[in-house]
Amino acid sequence: MLETLGAWIGGAFGSDAQASFAYLTNGKHLAWYASVRYTLIAACGGALLAVLFGLIGAALKNSKFFVFRMVGNFYTTIVRGVPDVLFFLFFPLAFEQMVEFFFAQSACTPAELAAGDKWPPCSAAQWYLSSTEYLLLACVSLGIVYGAFAANVIHGALRSVPFGQLEAASAYGFSKRDVFWRFQVRQMWVYALPGLSNVWMLLLKATSLLSLLQIADIVLWAGRLGAPNYIARVGAVHPDWRWRYYLALFVFYIIMAMLSERFFNKVQARAGRGMLRES
Repeated sequence: MLETLGAWIGGAFGSDAQASFAYLTNGKHLAWYASVRYTLIAACGGALLAVLFGLIGAALKNSKFFVFRMVGNFYTTIVRGVPDVLFFLFFPLAFEQMVEFFFAQSACTPAELAAGDKWPPCSAAQWYLSSTEYLLLACVSLGIVYGAFAANVIHGALRSVPFGQLEAASAYGFSKRDVFWRFQVRQMWVYALPGLSNVWMLLLKATSLLSLLQIADIVLWAGRLGAPNYIARVGAVHPDWRWRYYLALFVFYIIMAMLSERFFNKVQARAGRGMLRES
């Protein structure tokens, strides 16, 4: 199919256009296009976990028990203060070594455990992670980091629901549980969505760090494809074209941001249906 399309482009636009099309559809470029799935999976998976951790964090911050509130405040304060790239490198590495520690207890001999001169203590305890496992760890890392931001957003949104409406619902005979779920949580999303859209934008930008976890994502492939390329038989295939590939990524993230903005506007309008707004 690509050969047929290339031949048509050659007949319609000339041999230069056909050569450019052949270059942009070679195996490496097709792998680059396919690596977009890693970015989308990390963004969507991280976002779902961020909302989950955000709900848990907001529940802890709103708890009646001091210990739970302290845990919630610790989570939202400390995690938000750690640079994204540092946490992105720390959590997968710490988790990997923790798993290898448990593997070592059963797979390594007492002498190897006592030596302590290498990690893991023996080759049998080595955990070789695939791209899928690294991607899962990346989703969890993104969820934990941006869940702290989402927790603050949801916590503030819960407090933004007019207290008078909650009192009115109680006066009409609704139980505390019904007041919370049918009125406070129902209206909370309207106040939380603008803040959550900002969290999503930050998370989407953080997906450019996937290459730090040895995942061949769009950023890693852009660096590889744009680097000066030489073949011994023919010499220079192309000079340093990295700026062209990074420009393509620039456009890609702008398009993703525009689509996300439209999506959140639609969700915001739908969530606010039937709600009385102050004029």
